[in-house]
Amino acid sequence: MKLKKINEALQQRLVEVGLTEANDLQEGTFSTIKSGVDAIIQSSKGSGKTTTIVINVIQKLVKPFEESPRALIMVQDKPQVLEMVDLFNQLGKNNKLRVFGVHDKTDLDDDKNQISLGIDILIGTPNKLNIMFSGAGYNVNRLLMVVVDDADILLRNRLDPIIKRISDSISKTQRIFFCNEITEKIDFLAEKIMIDPVFLESDE
Repeated sequence: MKLKKINEALQQRLVEVGLTEANDLQEGTFSTIKSGVDAIIQSSKGSGKTTTIVINVIQKLVKPFEESPRALIMVQDKPQVLEMVDLFNQLGKNNKLRVFGVHDKTDLDDDKNQISLGIDILIGTPNKLNIMFSGAGYNVNRLLMVVVDDADILLRNRLDPIIKRISDSISKTQRIFFCNEITEKIDFLAEKIMIDPVFLESDE
């Protein structure tokens, strides 16, 4: 996949799984996300948002490091948690990043035990992450990225107070929304938790 200054191990793995060409979304967002700015990225369903998230998180984190997660990703539901964990395991094989997913059906004590062993990427539904962060003293100071996938759908389901509460518990980090459409609710929440976000729109 031809992306400027992409991590070599990631590049090799993308070729191994047949992802040799970046689509419009991946090519159009890579440099912006890599720069570390806050961003709101709009693209239609089926345009490769999940793959774009996974590629950029692997690019940012590069390799396993310490115990606390360095990327937090919020998604809609259990199927999306499982899908994204699986994709990280596929595309991140050469980088060996440790990924863990939580959702409303996972056991809280088991989740805590697994996370305490050390992870790089934590993926979860907002409700479950809120319960975890409220009840345990997780170290969020190492987070380099907080990504909200399908932000418009989550906000339509009135999860914006929870997303804001989680975000407020984290100090300095890069915040990214991926959405199918940029709504007033997205604008409103971004104004509260982001710093001068870049807006990117893809027609793909």
